[in-house]
Amino acid sequence: MAFLQLNQVRKNFGPVQVIKGIDLSIQQGEFVVFVGPSGCGKSTLLRLVAGLESLDGGAVVLDGKDISALASSKRDLAMVFQSYALYPHMSVFDNMGFALSLAKVNAATIKTKVMRAASILNLEPYLQRRPKDLSGGQRQRVAIGRAIVREPKVFLFDEPLSNLDAALRGQTRVEIAKLHRDLGATTVYVTHDQVEAMTLADRVVVLRDGQVEQVGTPLELYDKPANQFVAQFIGTPQMNVLAAQLLPQLGDAFSIPIPVGGFMGLRPECIALADAGQGQVQATVDLVEALGAETLIYLTSREGATLVARQNHRSAVRAGDAVGLAIDTTSAHLFDAQGRVALQASSHPA
Repeated sequence: MAFLQLNQVRKNFGPVQVIKGIDLSIQQGEFVVFVGPSGCGKSTLLRLVAGLESLDGGAVVLDGKDISALASSKRDLAMVFQSYALYPHMSVFDNMGFALSLAKVNAATIKTKVMRAASILNLEPYLQRRPKDLSGGQRQRVAIGRAIVREPKVFLFDEPLSNLDAALRGQTRVEIAKLHRDLGATTVYVTHDQVEAMTLADRVVVLRDGQVEQVGTPLELYDKPANQFVAQFIGTPQMNVLAAQLLPQLGDAFSIPIPVGGFMGLRPECIALADAGQGQVQATVDLVEALGAETLIYLTSREGATLVARQNHRSAVRAGDAVGLAIDTTSAHLFDAQGRVALQASSHPA
């Protein structure tokens, strides 16, 4: 039986149904990430689990108990928000132990739990400081520590890294991954950043318009997307999706049955540059992004299709160069006019 179960969960804001009957099972100790574009319902779904929004249908079941009608404070969950929500007049120690103080836990127990959380998060030198004396990354660690001391059954994270700069996001992401491994806690994490989803999750839940598009491990979603939306959402740069009307010659070159009105999907790493006149496709280089360990090359084919190729080496090509493209046709995904999978990469011969 699932540790955390969502059964036909629904939520309306006025006449608009924003969560449309979601079913989801999360196992104990699992790290599950909700990901999707802005407005897809991922934060609303998390708030329904937390009890910060009321259900309009369905149920939330935790460890075999229906908690749908319980107040958020009674659900044995701890939530870390995008904003740190720290009390500015309190020290780090008092911020971390505040929920336990409200619950009338004795001072010795509070100290033990706060010191343990501070040790896990490397916050011992800052326990007597106030939030204004901390960096953004340190404040977010304090917010996470406040959740740890409660020892909840489930940790809920609502875009906790979005207020941090790029370097701190990477560092804090590693810390959250280590924290999950060390505590073994069930974690539900919301983000709009699919890189966070791919690097943190045991399983990723891709949402669109209040519905689940696909649930799977990061590589399952990358290799076998359920539809064109998931295929393009997962992966950076995103999958090249080429419309059939731009592929009259390409279809013959690929020897793949492209659906009428459909699309072909190609991951950037499946496109290799060749000399002009070689390969299945002829193209012109629009832009070269030299990133050091890899190079991204943006191209336009003679047929007018725009593509991006990823090379794991440095390239001498420049904008305006004519090149050929050698494409790994065994890695192509085909979608029909409605964006449904018509053929997956692993399901056709080389």
